[in-house]
Amino acid sequence: MSIPDDPTIKQALASASLFTVVSHIRPDGDAIGSLLGLGSALKKAGKAVNFVLQDIPGSRYAYLANYFEIQKLLPEDPGFLIVVDCGDEFRTGEVLKGHVPDLVIDHHKTNSNFGALNLIEPEAEATALILAQHMPEWGLEIDPEVAAALMTGIVADTIGFRTSNVRPVCLNVAAELMQAGADLPFIYQRVLLTRSFEELRYWGQGLSKLHLQDGLLWTSLMLSDRTAAGYMENDDADLVNNMTTVAEMLIAVIFVEQSESRTKVSWRSREGYDVSALAREFGGGGHAAAAGADINGELQTIIQRVLTRTREYMNEVRGI
Repeated sequence: MSIPDDPTIKQALASASLFTVVSHIRPDGDAIGSLLGLGSALKKAGKAVNFVLQDIPGSRYAYLANYFEIQKLLPEDPGFLIVVDCGDEFRTGEVLKGHVPDLVIDHHKTNSNFGALNLIEPEAEATALILAQHMPEWGLEIDPEVAAALMTGIVADTIGFRTSNVRPVCLNVAAELMQAGADLPFIYQRVLLTRSFEELRYWGQGLSKLHLQDGLLWTSLMLSDRTAAGYMENDDADLVNNMTTVAEMLIAVIFVEQSESRTKVSWRSREGYDVSALAREFGGGGHAAAAGADINGELQTIIQRVLTRTREYMNEVRGI
């Protein structure tokens, strides 16, 4: 459906007393910040709120209000169900259990509009930015705790305001969140710079297998790499974003084995390459500069398929 106007959302939020806020599997900073920012503001407005993520985020986000309230399962009565920072119902994992969200708030250009109401703004740098702009119009207060959560989402998805899609409005909103009480230097340090010993060992596994050919940079992280590093989560520990610092890179791809029959693939790209189109071909989605897909099959087969198609796409863009 078309994007609803704010009075529609404001009325829906005002009329409900029980909410459940959900985001995607392997949550990143924008998913976590959006979930906790919106949910915390609803709680402060006197609402009952459930926070649900299939994968509980790492302790680096424990500074955020209501972090320890996050649960893995949807309650029997979710009330008004909101999904944030999620392009389709499948990205929530098994959480929704067939429920249709009452409201979806997202910034992915590939969003499938899977809610009863859908607020999708693909030009926004982060879902947290959309919330920061609209929540005051909905009658929700942005106090220091809410501001910290929303700033977390913005810092995470812009990699510290250095992605190519950052607009002046994003910096203006960040300044307003600082004025509301968000500690930007602290959040930047926690989200982007603080790493555990196990994360660095995990990076080492991926960096040792790094390949670069004609602007295509790639590596893989296997289940055995996770075990060897002692890393307990099922993501890439943000290695893919650090791969974008390689000067010669045009497109970066990381393959993260989830099981013997399933692999998470993430693409990152320089301006001029739209990797969301590639991700969509493999059943995923995302943004022009950052996208991903979960692909069924054996790891080495997936690597070959994805790299072949990515090279073909790069040649198409180059006119080769």
